[in-house]
Amino acid sequence: MSSTFFIPAVNIMGIGCLDEAMVAIGKYGFRKALIVTDTGLAKAGVAKMIAGKLAMLDIDSVIFDGAKPNPSIANVELGLGLLKDSGCDFVVSLGGGSPHDCAKGIALCATNGGQIRDYEGVDQSTKPQLPLIAINTTAGTASEMTRFCIITDESRHVKMAIVDRNVTPLLSVNDPALMVAMPKGLTAATGMDALTHAIEAYVSTAATPITDACALKAITLISNNLRLAVSDGSDLAARENMAYAQFLAGMAFNNASLGHVHAMAHQLGGFYDLPHGVCNAVLLPHVQSFNALVCADRLRDVAVAMGVDTHGFSPEKGAQAAIAAIRNLSRDVEIPAGLRELGAKLNDIPLLASNALKDACGLTNPRVADQRQIEEIFRSAF
Repeated sequence: MSSTFFIPAVNIMGIGCLDEAMVAIGKYGFRKALIVTDTGLAKAGVAKMIAGKLAMLDIDSVIFDGAKPNPSIANVELGLGLLKDSGCDFVVSLGGGSPHDCAKGIALCATNGGQIRDYEGVDQSTKPQLPLIAINTTAGTASEMTRFCIITDESRHVKMAIVDRNVTPLLSVNDPALMVAMPKGLTAATGMDALTHAIEAYVSTAATPITDACALKAITLISNNLRLAVSDGSDLAARENMAYAQFLAGMAFNNASLGHVHAMAHQLGGFYDLPHGVCNAVLLPHVQSFNALVCADRLRDVAVAMGVDTHGFSPEKGAQAAIAAIRNLSRDVEIPAGLRELGAKLNDIPLLASNALKDACGLTNPRVADQRQIEEIFRSAF
């Protein structure tokens, strides 16, 4: 069985690597950048700092700080309008998953035309996007290096999963020095997002030996470093390990895809505008409990990667140990215990489940689920 491995052409990472990345950017010959970021990074002066570094390379830029959490079609259209009016020939995304996804939507529509909703699904575009440089400031989504773009369709109250080789960034940058200012809650949520990526990729029906290696190493790094990164954000070693972990998890799910955790979490985010990483963290043990019937041996491997001594364990006992380890890590980094705490409503479950079954991420879940079973998983997570 053949497989294809997607990754940006160039990936620069490590403490203090931003200046090295700027040298690389200068060699592409670009003239003017649309810097896509959020209001927080804009107010903190980080976007202006990047603009200043680009100016030193004789590259002009304009800043678009309209990437909202759970970016919407409207956010993409506003950014696209600014890009066209300003004559930009490439895009720089700065931040976490929201700016990266918003930038991907802008860059894809800039060359393919139409609206971002036209590209919902798998490989719906026909042309490469405008060149995208993705500078990451969180350790979780891996959107800086994936072919996934998640945009909220506010009219339908759903998150659209756009899985397209043409939204893969040209260059990704992961400098842990840019991640030190992340607050505890965001560090925890993005770290659990990365763990979800790794675990879903490892149990995916599209997993390969390459994605397995990436996923297991990511799980170990997250298990060993997330608590440290949350408790002491200035711990550069923990920050760097988490940066590598989320990138490895991205390599895994970018090629093995995901599962029902993401398919369900997307609905919570689109319907209630909830933080993606937190939704994933809450759902992860419940979905893996459902999956354990068909992939107990794989979940036992997850337990081992998380530091559990499974010597003498049956696959079934190993799977339960993995689920317990996930719950313990989630509790230790203070993730909410259930969906009720996030404001989700039991009456909305049938619609959430129906929409989850339409999400492309669920196609590679190891155990097929129907409407009733997805509803049951949602209820168990309350």
